Amino acid sequence: MIYKEFNKCRLCPRNCNVNRNKNELGYCKASNKIKVARASLHYWEEPCLSGNNGSGTIFFSNCNMGCIFCQNYDISTLNKGKEITIERFSEICLELQEKGANNINLVTPTHYVPLIKEGLILAKKKGLKIPIIYNTSSYENIDTIKLLDGLIDIYLPDLKYYNNEYSIKYSNTPNYFKYASIAIKEMYRQVGKPKFNKDGIMIKGMIVRHLMLPSREEDKKKIINYLYKTYKDNIYISIMNQYTPIRKLKYKELNNKIDNKIYENIINYAYDLGIRNCFVQDEETQSESFIPIFNNEGV
Repeated sequence: MIYKEFNKCRLCPRNCNVNRNKNELGYCKASNKIKVARASLHYWEEPCLSGNNGSGTIFFSNCNMGCIFCQNYDISTLNKGKEITIERFSEICLELQEKGANNINLVTPTHYVPLIKEGLILAKKKGLKIPIIYNTSSYENIDTIKLLDGLIDIYLPDLKYYNNEYSIKYSNTPNYFKYASIAIKEMYRQVGKPKFNKDGIMIKGMIVRHLMLPSREEDKKKIINYLYKTYKDNIYISIMNQYTPIRKLKYKELNNKIDNKIYENIINYAYDLGIRNCFVQDEETQSESFIPIFNNEGV
């Protein structure tokens, strides 16, 4: 099937304008078919998402960012995975629901949004009832997010950088904060304040993640300050220390884990601002064991 959004692909701010319907590849190297590397129950998301049953994560191959430290390098850069039909995508959603997943968690989905949209509509017609999570780097065009209005229950966006210098240096992503902040505002407009079921599992709302990188403490504070001033207690913020260097990088500062003292300083900064709707992590998350194996399980 031909999707008009792929004729001149502008799903993300790179605006490659390639014709993916004619096998032209843009920055993310995605075709006009969904490509998935893993679909399984995942227990290491925020507690209100994973709970005891796990989050039904679907890891999409390819990526529109270029993070040199990416922990999912095998699928984001090497593009490992398997191409599937929209029909098969809908079946995977239902299979995860059958396994008891609390939600369907779409990980790095930006470049497949038109296909995902159709697949979710089909899955809902077949009986998909659990909440849908859109788990994104936030390097999004607002029109792409608007395509999902009414389909997504929980937005799980990153807010990686405030300073454009760092977003270019570490992720080859110009104007990251500009695009991410606009996209996140649209996400909030769609889902509003957080709602939970009787078991404490989130069923509606937004959690904004900030993965801390070594050093650059002022940039972290600017992000946290921006989120609280903009959204107050109407969202949750997840301050993550799980950065794990998995190979030697050209920037020496990225070859270290997060210093515990710096992490504590950032948590204290958030608390002093007035932030209470916040998730934090312990040292055990700084481990390669938390990085999934991308072996096409469940695909």
